[in-house]
Amino acid sequence: MWIVAAKDSTDVTLVGGKARSLSRLAELGFAPPDFFVIPAAGFSHGPDAPIPDPGLEAELYRALQRLGPGPYAVRSSGQAEDGAAHSHAGQFDTVLNVAAKDVMTAAAQVWRSGFSETVETYRAVKSGGTAAAPAVIVQRMIDARVAGVAFSADPVSGLRGRCVISAIAGLGERLVSGEEDGQSWVVTDQTITGGNTAPLLTDTELQAIADLARRVEAAFGAPQDIEWAMDSQGLHILQARPITTPLHAPAAADNTLSVFDNSNIVESYPGVVSPLTYSLAVFIYARVYRAFVRMLGVSDATIAANAALFDNMLGRIDGRAYYNLGNWYRALALLPGFALNRAYMETMMGVDAPLPQELTAAIGPPAVKGLAKLRAYLGVTRVGLGLIWAAILLSRTRKNFYARLNAALGSGLDLATAGPTALAREYRQIEGTLLDQWDAPLINDFLCMIAFGASRNMLLKWLGSSGLELHNDVMIGQGTIISAEPAQRIARMGRMVAETGTVADLAGVSAHPLIKAEFDAYIAKFGDRCTEELKLESIPLSDDPSQLFAAIAAHASRAAPLQKPAQDPDWAALFAGKPLRRIIARSVINWTKARVRDRENLRFERTRIFGHARRVFLALGREFAARGLLDAPRDVLWLTTTEVLGAVEGFGLSPDLRGLVALRRAEDRASATRPDPDERIEMRGPAILQSLAKTTPRMVQSGLERTATGCSTGQVTAIARVIRDPRTESLTPGEILVARHTDPGWIAVFSNASAIVVERGSLLSHSAIVARELGIPCVVGLKGATDWIVTGERLIVDGATGLVRRLDAKL
Repeated sequence: MWIVAAKDSTDVTLVGGKARSLSRLAELGFAPPDFFVIPAAGFSHGPDAPIPDPGLEAELYRALQRLGPGPYAVRSSGQAEDGAAHSHAGQFDTVLNVAAKDVMTAAAQVWRSGFSETVETYRAVKSGGTAAAPAVIVQRMIDARVAGVAFSADPVSGLRGRCVISAIAGLGERLVSGEEDGQSWVVTDQTITGGNTAPLLTDTELQAIADLARRVEAAFGAPQDIEWAMDSQGLHILQARPITTPLHAPAAADNTLSVFDNSNIVESYPGVVSPLTYSLAVFIYARVYRAFVRMLGVSDATIAANAALFDNMLGRIDGRAYYNLGNWYRALALLPGFALNRAYMETMMGVDAPLPQELTAAIGPPAVKGLAKLRAYLGVTRVGLGLIWAAILLSRTRKNFYARLNAALGSGLDLATAGPTALAREYRQIEGTLLDQWDAPLINDFLCMIAFGASRNMLLKWLGSSGLELHNDVMIGQGTIISAEPAQRIARMGRMVAETGTVADLAGVSAHPLIKAEFDAYIAKFGDRCTEELKLESIPLSDDPSQLFAAIAAHASRAAPLQKPAQDPDWAALFAGKPLRRIIARSVINWTKARVRDRENLRFERTRIFGHARRVFLALGREFAARGLLDAPRDVLWLTTTEVLGAVEGFGLSPDLRGLVALRRAEDRASATRPDPDERIEMRGPAILQSLAKTTPRMVQSGLERTATGCSTGQVTAIARVIRDPRTESLTPGEILVARHTDPGWIAVFSNASAIVVERGSLLSHSAIVARELGIPCVVGLKGATDWIVTGERLIVDGATGLVRRLDAKL
């Protein structure tokens, strides 16, 4: 018998290693293309060419009839080929696209390759032994659109859990033989990296190939190197062999779920965040939220026992800042009353989508009953009484906070001449007197959140939809909110520039003493405000006022906006015949207004603190550069706060600060070239392995109109312009600004806008407050707006109802 069918190809000594592997693949359900085997004894040596045994030709003809029409692939299958020790990959001949009439000739060629000089050299170096002819596989060809190889573990790094895929258009033989380079990817459970700008494979196809390689590994009990092909029918496995290069030991199983989300923090820390900024943010969140839970009744002992939780509230994924939601949820679970109402507590996190039940089910105490429930209510009551007392003392708490703030920021240290020790001491003063005593902003923000929601629901219940409009007017239309002051000052300077015919630049402003005085006063108060102002790497207005000049010029060229004069509501008319409701509503609204005003004003003080910290760290960078520790002062941005302070105070680990800077600068530059990762990322096992998370395409919304949160009344029809970076993009006066998120540094862009549409934000966001001050419509929270709306098309924006309608779009 000179032909062995696929199902009978089990004896390695007869059919060789590759055929045995293919037979096992078929047996295990992987369905490789059908084949048969000609054992090595089917040929013998002849004077010029191998001689087929008598009877082989007839059996071969019948076997080809059973296999089906060609073309065929004719491959080797030596006894040691595709073994666990030596693969013999590429040492024997392979003949592809063979017609039925040529199979015998091709089989003889493959048989003869077992005695080639290449094989003899391989055996001498790798496996030893004498030359021997291989068995020959005859297999149906796949009309491949794309083909290649896949390793279920990385043969170069030795890491398991990383599937390495290479692909080439058409047949994979040119890739396997090394004739051509293909496209390559590394696929883990959650990420895909590599590929070209015009990839041969989709992410779905890559995951399918990786899954196939992993399943073959599981079936064979060892990491595998597979060959595959894709045709019009889908994915096919062509062969499999063990990976013979040394690999690291398998990692222990770790299926722990971590969830990261940036749907809120991106407003404060958009884009790639420097290591210095990130490390400062980690420190601040750890200190501030310890104070927050302490304020809400969590004991110091419980806080100390959960120190790791507070120290890990953030994550940095591909250079971007994220909330570690599992730890935020664990912090909530510490609060009294969590067991009474999990669902309400979860809303305090303010994220767009709920956490997976797999994560939340394992966190926090179960629902309480009996005495435990009574104790929980007593705990909530104590917290409530504590908050009432904190509200009573809030005026004093705020006064003391401002005293500490002004003392810390007004220390008198000359940062331009101070040495490293004095600069480090200045930062430690900020830590001790401000960041560790963040009481007034915490208390006010929490009371503001409660009061704002309660007052809004109260007016909705008592006055209907008109109550919501009234609420917007009195809450975010306050001229005393500091977030509105820059717009007022810029408008005033714009009018002065227009009246005097001045050019809105440094020379023009300096030529007019009154305008110069206004400008200097603005910089003195708001010089720390800039785009992305909480990032230490951002350039403040005090260093580069170009955006301020642009805003002044924009106001100079436009008519003053029509603004509704601020006035108290007619409470008597609103609650005619209901004096008790009138008294309650007026008192609650006035108290809530004060909390909203203080919230914005205290957030401005945060900007001052970050501005002072920026100057201190850049001064330290200057001193490090002067001592040869860094090449330039701004290199300090690629160090962490611990590394900077450690270099001064003596607890630093490495003197090679330049090396750290070079490494991180290269990482951040690479991160900046990639699109932002997803807003919500779920990971298994160590989160550090997921530093390059694959971004899924944002869902592009369809339709001609959508509704979100309207927060500044009025209706505008105008041309839309999508702005992603206000430092490099601008609006033509009268256009509608469309953005993912904004911050105080966008004031120059706001100045030209006829309306504002923002993907992120709330009624208390900076966009809403400034829009009301400018007297223009504003809609916030319109998810996907920057993808749904196209620059240049006309929009209708209704700031009262939150409606946005596209007039030029075609469905």
